[in-house]
Amino acid sequence: MSQRDAKQLYWRANIRIVAACLVVWFVVSFGFGILLSGPLDQIALFGVNLGFWFAQQGSILTFICVIFFYAWRMNRLDREHDVDED
Repeated sequence: MSQRDAKQLYWRANIRIVAACLVVWFVVSFGFGILLSGPLDQIALFGVNLGFWFAQQGSILTFICVIFFYAWRMNRLDREHDVDED
């Protein structure tokens, strides 16, 4: 495999990870927090309506989890493609 092919494989894998993270973030923040807030408000979480919780805190906590997942997965991808900093 040429170096150019290896770079293209790495870049495709990188884009897949970024796209997956963006989809999760969009679904949680826009989908659960805005579009589905009405139906989710029928469910209570610790005395708070779930739709409101996603709009106020859930999307932020999910975003933090997405950041940690992205860092962990990119470190693993870097090692797999031998482009890590170590």
